Amino acid sequence: MERRRFLGLTAAAAALGLTATVAGCGSIGGDGGDVTLRLVAADYDLTGGNTTKKYWDDLVTAFQAGHPGIKVQVDVVSWDDVDRKVAEMVKAGKAPDVAQIGAYADYAAAGQLYSADELLTIPVQANFLPVLADAGEYSRTQYGLPFVASTRPLFYNLDLFEKAGVKPPTTWDELAEAAAKLKEEGVRTPFALPLGPEEAQAESLMWLLSGDGGWTDDSDRYAVDSDANVKTFTWLKDELVGKGLTGPVAPGKLNRKAAFAAFARGEVGMLNGHPSLLKEAAKQGVKVGQAPLPGTDGPPKSAMGVADWIMGFKQNGHRKEVGSFLDFVFTDENVLKFAGDNDLLPVTVTASNRMATEAEHAKLREFLKALPTAQLPPVGKTSWAKVSETIKQNIGTAVTPAGRPDEVLGSIARTATAAEAAE
Repeated sequence: MERRRFLGLTAAAAALGLTATVAGCGSIGGDGGDVTLRLVAADYDLTGGNTTKKYWDDLVTAFQAGHPGIKVQVDVVSWDDVDRKVAEMVKAGKAPDVAQIGAYADYAAAGQLYSADELLTIPVQANFLPVLADAGEYSRTQYGLPFVASTRPLFYNLDLFEKAGVKPPTTWDELAEAAAKLKEEGVRTPFALPLGPEEAQAESLMWLLSGDGGWTDDSDRYAVDSDANVKTFTWLKDELVGKGLTGPVAPGKLNRKAAFAAFARGEVGMLNGHPSLLKEAAKQGVKVGQAPLPGTDGPPKSAMGVADWIMGFKQNGHRKEVGSFLDFVFTDENVLKFAGDNDLLPVTVTASNRMATEAEHAKLREFLKALPTAQLPPVGKTSWAKVSETIKQNIGTAVTPAGRPDEVLGSIARTATAAEAAE
């Protein structure tokens, strides 16, 4: 997500247009009845290293040792390209057997995926955290298997907070007061609010949930311009942006990557954080505090969650072999290894319980606590790709000096309604 696109968020748009020419695509029958499965997986190594490839190589070696007759070939592709490449493979009739990418709904809608119960043994399927299993459903059937997850607490610069004499806020009013004190102390950016096109749909959802709203209502219908959502963006416009408490540029021009980089340099007092920022901040000597996101009257009932997905394609017909491989992928050891190495969260109940008690994962506990009750973007809707892109391109204008939150949200709502009707 930097390029880890959690939470299938921005990757959904890429999944609409589909291609990848990977040598030897598909599953190939070998000598003696062997089956070779093709896996295309996203690269989570933010440093340009090969940790993701090593993870899959080690996992495949262990799997093949216990499953004679099944071989797995792995292609690791950057987050910038992986959704598009898998889409192109599918379009060309050369779908991989397994893909670990950012979105699944379009493939599920096209009837191209195995459902979870066609692939996994009952204990494995039942072990997914319910909130993630639900988010993997298309038309009430689970097709998307959660691979890793994340939540977003509030990050704050401990040294800047101590200097300003402020405590972590629990309400929006306290957040605005803390930001004002940070500004008085000369902090360049009291609160970084990235509503630029990189991931504005996710940043916005964190705030909407904190204001008792969201992109959808309880019946999973779009509710973009609800009263609660309009109030949230009106508060952001008037109480944070309008009072000069954000920066270093206008929120609509600030992308998450730039906001995170400024925080890691010690220039930002607070922002809505992501696990990947912890290492970079520590590397640059910034001490990071974590707290639940503030809400109107206290921490909200639900934080935002994000997940990336793994799925099995039907085209090559190796349901049993794909299922055996995915059962192995979701063992506690494999789930914990990948999540822990990448500062992400496990997707199963048993692995989550282990992470919560193991000292080596202590820095992820604030994220982990929020996951069981988290709300994910509506990634099970095929319309979400278009709606998400519309949000990313327009939501930043709601908090400009001339911005009208009700009009901006109303315009996005009309796009959402039309896209939903076309599903």
